[in-house]
Amino acid sequence: LKGSNAASNMYLIEECLSNQYTHKSCEKVFCNPWERCVEGKCLCKLPYQCPKNGSSVCSTNGKYFYTYCHLKSYECQHPKAKFLHKGKCMPEETFSVSVDHGNSSLLRVKPVNQKNDFFVCDSEWTMNEANVACKHLGFDLGAEYYQANPSITESALNSLHCLQITCRGLETSLAECHIKMKSRDSNEGFVSLQCHENLRVCSNGEFHCVNKKCIPLNKTCDGINDCGDLSDELCCRECRDNSFHCRSNICIPNKNVCNKEIDCLTGEDEARILCAERKMIKTLLPQVHCGLTNYTSSRRKRIIGGKTARKGEFPWQVAIKETGSEGATVYCGGIYIGGCWILTAAHCVRANRVHLYRIWIGLLDTITYDKETNTLRLNQVIIHEKYNASTYENDIALLELKGFGKGRCSLENIIPACIPWSEYMFKTGDTCKVSGWGLEKGYTKQYVLKWGNVNLFQNCSELYPGRFFKQMACAGTYDGSTDSCKGDSGGPLVCFDAANVAYVWGIVSWGENCGEPGHPGVYTKVASYYDWISHHVTRSLISRYNV
Repeated sequence: LKGSNAASNMYLIEECLSNQYTHKSCEKVFCNPWERCVEGKCLCKLPYQCPKNGSSVCSTNGKYFYTYCHLKSYECQHPKAKFLHKGKCMPEETFSVSVDHGNSSLLRVKPVNQKNDFFVCDSEWTMNEANVACKHLGFDLGAEYYQANPSITESALNSLHCLQITCRGLETSLAECHIKMKSRDSNEGFVSLQCHENLRVCSNGEFHCVNKKCIPLNKTCDGINDCGDLSDELCCRECRDNSFHCRSNICIPNKNVCNKEIDCLTGEDEARILCAERKMIKTLLPQVHCGLTNYTSSRRKRIIGGKTARKGEFPWQVAIKETGSEGATVYCGGIYIGGCWILTAAHCVRANRVHLYRIWIGLLDTITYDKETNTLRLNQVIIHEKYNASTYENDIALLELKGFGKGRCSLENIIPACIPWSEYMFKTGDTCKVSGWGLEKGYTKQYVLKWGNVNLFQNCSELYPGRFFKQMACAGTYDGSTDSCKGDSGGPLVCFDAANVAYVWGIVSWGENCGEPGHPGVYTKVASYYDWISHHVTRSLISRYNV
């Protein structure tokens, strides 16, 4: 964005624009099923990493693939091998796209198994479709512009039918879009197309896309991928008409709302209250295996002097004890994240004491155990290599439970919390839940698992000058009535998406004066450590979507 246009435009967030987000930025968007999220970028998977269930497809280079995902994975690394059609490759089948030379620039499409080519209807055509058509023709930057032309050629005058095409905007071939033949209305024109060929310097009234393309400023934040790399829709304070605003400051088309596919990172475009109880499905993505509980509790206050957790309400919560310590005292809390892995604070554990730690699963009352409470030993303790004990920077550690073979842990009555991959999933003002066995107000011991609602605060560097760092989060209540305290360390701060799926947003780390106004609890921000966690426990274990 040139000059001061970002600051003067009510829709765009200038600070966000400086991050140069695109459709490949998995902090902002879901990666496609043939990609995976690595260090904030959607990178190509190898074809064999795609699922094998699905229809076989053929590419434009005549190569046969098991599924569409296999082909797109191959195309990701070999861009010329675009989708042609479903089924086995037959030499006589083609899918061609062309633009008339001369003044008309009419778009023509010849579908598979059709003798004649067709003009494209201008109804429902947007820059999404225009960009895909130009990419199909070999123009990587997509379209310069499109317009609806009336019937201006003799062949067009005689056309009783046209093709209606709708795309999501990130396809590389029109064959991947939804195409249907329709009877042409008498007043319906045909699509005229101009592809983007040469880069130029953007004027003050234009938006500078990340891919260097220039578009009109009023085309930003409208849910349409005018840039072709989605950079015009990823930093939006609000959205223009006919588009939906995701909480992560992304604009999506209204037609994508309640279409049974999640587009917003936390699923609000498919929320039950919005979609009249319609079931949410994410195409080609794995089923949720984390963050679900049988409880949809009403909001209740206080981990300090507050409500007692019920069985199964926080199934990811574990207790850490140390042999030789006082019997009923919980040393720290922890969070089960799947497989044989527990997440906790680095200040809670020491690698050389691994043999002394015991992980208590399914524990509610530390004095009165029940038959569903299990105790497990640890195989190893992994403390973040940059943990600073004096500043609590990088206060995060992984505990590997002793299992029954490599990576195998048979755990009952425990469900993992999901690991957030993006720092945009939850934001200031959101209400989240903190739980633990920490001290009550007045610093008295408690022996039952308690929980409370806290709100995410803005950057707390003003409240804790010189001690609050980027990878930290803070949460509490403005009157100090709800807070974490000593003994809650290492436990979870969980936030819930629109489907009520729990993500461990923070690990209880440190704070001042439990329950005092102006001193919210400070947490290790888990989203900042997504790659560190996935490096140790494998990405497939902890990822809900961006696998």
